[in-house]
Amino acid sequence: MFEIMQLKHLVLLSVSGVLFAIGLIGVITRRNIILVFISIEIMLNAANMAFIAFAVAYNEITPAAAAVFVMALAVVEAAVGLALIVTLHKRRGTLAVDALNLLKH
Repeated sequence: MFEIMQLKHLVLLSVSGVLFAIGLIGVITRRNIILVFISIEIMLNAANMAFIAFAVAYNEITPAAAAVFVMALAVVEAAVGLALIVTLHKRRGTLAVDALNLLKH
């Protein structure tokens, strides 16, 4: 059942890891909330790529089902996140993460 992964699966996992690292660096270093939002989307896509690579490599359906769940999570996150971004911009007039201190009041 668990045979050695082929090179194409390892390349796909490596690309997934690089994309996840890029997204993580974006979340840590960016100060604009839209760029942080895009970085989170990159991280979710990297997780999907890893799930699909494992599903193909081991001929299992479970990681592919997890990838569908992550896609549904990304859709919900996009809808709610964009609504929050629009509301924050209307109330505060800025999208800088440092200026958003809503919980301090």
